[in-house]
Amino acid sequence: MAVPKRRTSRTKRDMRRANHDKVSAPALTRCSNCGEVSRPHRVCAACGFYGGQAVVEKPAPATPES
Repeated sequence: MAVPKRRTSRTKRDMRRANHDKVSAPALTRCSNCGEVSRPHRVCAACGFYGGQAVVEKPAPATPES
């Protein structure tokens, strides 16, 4: 039966355990139509474009009338 020759230090043990808790920043790309930052492979939330084509119809912003 295999038995460890040396005791694993607290540092090594904690580093090994911490690898499961790593959080990476989400990948972001610029929209080719409006330049807004969004997640890749998703429709732009600002303009509704994906792959250079209008996929979602966005209403025009309301202009206040004086």
